[in-house]
Amino acid sequence: MANPDTEFRKKPRRGIYLLPNLLTTTGLFFGFFAIIAATGQQFHLAAIAIFIAMIMDGLDGRVARLTNTQSDFGVQYDSLSDMVCFGLAPALVMYIWVLGDMAGLGGLLGKLGWLGAFTFAACAALRLARFNTQAGVADKRYFQGLPSPAAAAGLASLVWFGHNMSFDSVLLVGFAWLVTVVAGLLMVSNFRYYSFKEIDFRYRVPFIVIVALVLGLAFISVNPPLVLFLTFLVYAGSGPVMTIVLRRRHRQTLAQRRSGADQDGDAG
Repeated sequence: MANPDTEFRKKPRRGIYLLPNLLTTTGLFFGFFAIIAATGQQFHLAAIAIFIAMIMDGLDGRVARLTNTQSDFGVQYDSLSDMVCFGLAPALVMYIWVLGDMAGLGGLLGKLGWLGAFTFAACAALRLARFNTQAGVADKRYFQGLPSPAAAAGLASLVWFGHNMSFDSVLLVGFAWLVTVVAGLLMVSNFRYYSFKEIDFRYRVPFIVIVALVLGLAFISVNPPLVLFLTFLVYAGSGPVMTIVLRRRHRQTLAQRRSGADQDGDAG
């Protein structure tokens, strides 16, 4: 006869892991706060909130892996939080900031503002859905398409920088619309972006790495929004460049293999 106490202990405990989901909830809070701040015309706070949500998004997954608290619930919750923080929040903040001004143009041009914001939000949703379905088979070293946090960082840094500076409104609206749409399309592209997932923070690194980090932080502190936006432009442009380089290497490898096979055939 089975022992009831033993059977009770074998039953899996219900509930969710607190620490990683708490970090995800914190990121979701700041993503929602970014929208609220933008409606109050506090665009610098909205941009900073999106960056804080990015930090939380980077921490929750690493904490879950380090503490062995991964779960299907956490994966789905993180994905829904990402949609709010890096899909809806940046698109709405950008629309409230300048894209909404395009409504005064009237006609088709008047609709381009909210259509551009919607394009970014829709592409973020498609990007996250594709990432979830390919998580088990994709190469961990690269992302397929621009990651949604990086795209959100591009919009947030532009809002932060533009809000602190005075630009010609027409040129600013056009540039903001272009960045929004291009960032959205890059998310659903097939360009490969380096994921930085091979970096392991648990092991020792050369002393020069710490020096480089200190110099990097000092450089960012000079003008944080401008430096962050330039960093986004470099990373966004790295995808097409990396894809072209990898394809050329693949073609060269295939050509060398074919050449080697032909030589072996001639020798035989």
